Amino acid sequence: MDTAIQNYARTLTLRSPDHYRVGPFTVRHNPSWELKFANYAIPDQDAEPTARDIADLVAAFRAHDRLPRLEFLPAWAPAVEPALLAAGFTVENRAPVLACTADGLLTPEPVDGLHVAEPVTDDEFASAAAVQHTGFGGEGGPDDGEIAWLRGATEGGGVSALATVDGLPAGAGGCSVPVDGIGELAGLAVAGTFRRRGVGAALSAWLTRTAFERGFHAVWLEPGGPDVERIYAGIGYLRTGEKLNISLDPS
Repeated sequence: MDTAIQNYARTLTLRSPDHYRVGPFTVRHNPSWELKFANYAIPDQDAEPTARDIADLVAAFRAHDRLPRLEFLPAWAPAVEPALLAAGFTVENRAPVLACTADGLLTPEPVDGLHVAEPVTDDEFASAAAVQHTGFGGEGGPDDGEIAWLRGATEGGGVSALATVDGLPAGAGGCSVPVDGIGELAGLAVAGTFRRRGVGAALSAWLTRTAFERGFHAVWLEPGGPDVERIYAGIGYLRTGEKLNISLDPS
């Protein structure tokens, strides 16, 4: 599963129109979205980068006005982390990777007044992106890249969702375009006033179930912390490995 998940992430990056290559790295570049989680590099499988390769990678990120950053499963390319640490990179975190298959999905407790559906109108996409933007600590309105990500998921065979409670925007998220039957549940956010009411679990289960109905074989994700991991575990997600998030401090 780990190899399949990493291959999924790399393949999706290679399909993105704005990606670029630097030595043994593929960089996922998002020109309309500065969020660090939307801009990162993935090494080739079993890559053994030289100091020059890493220096070139750093220079490329800086030329694009982005934080030099990588996301990958260490077992995919074991020699990369030591080389990055030697070049001054700092580990942000080692995040668990969870996955769910159709036969493992569990039904969460119902939430009164909750309605989940895929956005259709411009206003619905804007509302979903606004929930994500504020849910992840952003100020003001959503970036163009946030709206484009939701639209891209829907149009490319993935899934996007807007959850409302009694008609008010309460949560949003998506499952990105599948690769070989595998997709990623990402960007899931719940508005502050609706947290701890079961909205996150219900929304996650809806997205996952809809992905399976559209032909996905497995859905994976990276939880934001232990509390969030417990929510996903409650609907059937299990740990399959660990992902390294590592970056070079701007200073």
